[in-house]
Amino acid sequence: MGPQHAYGLAARLEQVAEHPLMLNQGTLYPALVRLEQNGWIKGSWQKTENNRDAKYYAITRAGTRALEKQTDRWHRLAGLVNKLLVDEQ
Repeated sequence: MGPQHAYGLAARLEQVAEHPLMLNQGTLYPALVRLEQNGWIKGSWQKTENNRDAKYYAITRAGTRALEKQTDRWHRLAGLVNKLLVDEQ
């Protein structure tokens, strides 16, 4: 997935979510600001397909590394939770 504007990101998240996902501007925009401040995404102003100005966000190398690290942490956590649940049965 290439650079996306906030509305496009929200639409894509809703599309791939297995359960209804309600994202509002009060949730998404502050998250994008934090990600950009951390250097994990980079925003640039571009024209949309409707010729409107929108800030498009793309993941940076640092963002890719952070994503890989967090994904690994989630997999380990899920494995631990799975062990706990299996051991209790």
